[in-house]
Amino acid sequence: MKLTILRLVFAGLFVLGAVWATQQQDFSTVEIKTTNVCGNIYMLEGQGGNIGVCVGDDGILIVDSQFAPLAEKIRAALKGLNNGNLKFLLNTHWHGDHTGGNPIFGKEMTIIAHTNVRNRLMAEQKRGDRVTPPAPKEAWPVITLETSLAVHFNGEEIRVMHLPHGHTDGDCVVFFTKANVVHMGDDFFVNRFPFVDLASGGDVEGLIKNIAQMIPQLSPEVKIIPGHGPISTLEDLKNYHRMLVETVAVVHKGVNAKRSLDELKKAGLGEEWKSWGSGFISTDRWIETIYTNLSASKK
Repeated sequence: MKLTILRLVFAGLFVLGAVWATQQQDFSTVEIKTTNVCGNIYMLEGQGGNIGVCVGDDGILIVDSQFAPLAEKIRAALKGLNNGNLKFLLNTHWHGDHTGGNPIFGKEMTIIAHTNVRNRLMAEQKRGDRVTPPAPKEAWPVITLETSLAVHFNGEEIRVMHLPHGHTDGDCVVFFTKANVVHMGDDFFVNRFPFVDLASGGDVEGLIKNIAQMIPQLSPEVKIIPGHGPISTLEDLKNYHRMLVETVAVVHKGVNAKRSLDELKKAGLGEEWKSWGSGFISTDRWIETIYTNLSASKK
């Protein structure tokens, strides 16, 4: 009992130290919403990143695990879809709102992620004054990839592909090829400015390049599970890419004109993108991210 309590405390510290943990959250009020995306592929929404689910005769595979306090609610939602065993957990990147449930689900599922995700979960992470302690061993991926791998499960070829230096340095997207569904993780925020984690190897220009690389690989009928937001279309992703290109160009022009960060924030990014700053990343914060990234690149 004492060991179990200690593990839960450790897992809680891991979650609290992660990206979204600066906000106090009451997980007791969170409900898990289940949406059928296509065939045997589902999306779970709760608190944190969207969870992708593949169910069938082979059991259950999930993409990301949200926060540890939601694990039993997530488990109940999965049981409502399929009574099979929990087999695989794929992580799209290392942030706590996507890996917080790893210490719990990792005791019964095989965790798969990019090598950099394992490395970051195993070590202390620093972002300014914020320090995230190493995750418990149960949270660590046991199968890692450098560029890609495939999981053949429930009649699906589930392809996992690394996108370098976008949201972080360990991003992966997950293709459910038969169902024509792709989970984009936090490389895609729907109608919101993204969080590019520069301290974790993220890169604004890299994110633009990654999305540009993804678009030709997707069919017009594809259904996209974003890291945050509703199920989306290829047109939604194209609009997101246009936003990235145009807003970065605005800041880039300002940097070349030697305008200060305060001046760029005051000028904004134009009326079309004004509503995109109403999410986790405000317009000012997005401008600051671009400015910081571009300034570092010039140096």
